[in-house]
Amino acid sequence: MNNYDFNGRVAVVTGGAQGIGKAVAERLKQGGATLSLWDMDIDLAASTASHLNGDTKAVEVNVADWSSVQAAYARTIRDLGRVDILVNAAGIAGSNAPVADYNVEEFRQIVEINLLGTFHVNKVVAASMRAQNYGRIVNIASVAGKEGNPGASAYSSSKAAVIGLTKSLGKEMADVDVAVNCVTPAAARTRIFDQMSEEHIQYMLSKIPRARFLELDEAASMIAWLCSQENSFTTGGVFDISGGRATY
Repeated sequence: MNNYDFNGRVAVVTGGAQGIGKAVAERLKQGGATLSLWDMDIDLAASTASHLNGDTKAVEVNVADWSSVQAAYARTIRDLGRVDILVNAAGIAGSNAPVADYNVEEFRQIVEINLLGTFHVNKVVAASMRAQNYGRIVNIASVAGKEGNPGASAYSSSKAAVIGLTKSLGKEMADVDVAVNCVTPAAARTRIFDQMSEEHIQYMLSKIPRARFLELDEAASMIAWLCSQENSFTTGGVFDISGGRATY
């Protein structure tokens, strides 16, 4: 396992209570980072923070609500002083249905959490990262954002938009030492599967040449490098981790 030096760095991980977010938090903590876990499920976030030990903070936040994100950021600055790293893993999948039948309000909710939520948390840290001339942002997109999954138009389109947002911000911040990248994972077995039909889960598996789902530690390994000081040149990038499904 590669280890990266995060001593002296403060990291915010949204959706850090479970899944990819939790796995990333564990890797960053292993490297010496001070962590703030932002999550809607404050009880689970607090449990994860306790598991990580040290001075890890758990902050309740709804990323789709700009005022909630501002409050979470203000609390993090008050408690920890700065933000050097942002990993945005908060997101939902939604149910599966063709476009013609998709519930309009559910589509809106998915876009608000996955896209507007990503915008909110990127926006809230951008100015301070520029001012301190250092930052690492990693947004969790999806291979669905590259290819589009049938029956998952809301999720696919929201994650495609996350890729576009990442590219834009990466270019905007390229004149300072702030790297903004995203990853496009294939499906991993997390609680997000609870939102999907079994048919859709098997469809996703059938598209992965590795013939298995992504392991959380595999995602965390790639993301940890993107969060490190060693990632000093790449920004606005899209890093595939889809088991061979997407080759571009």
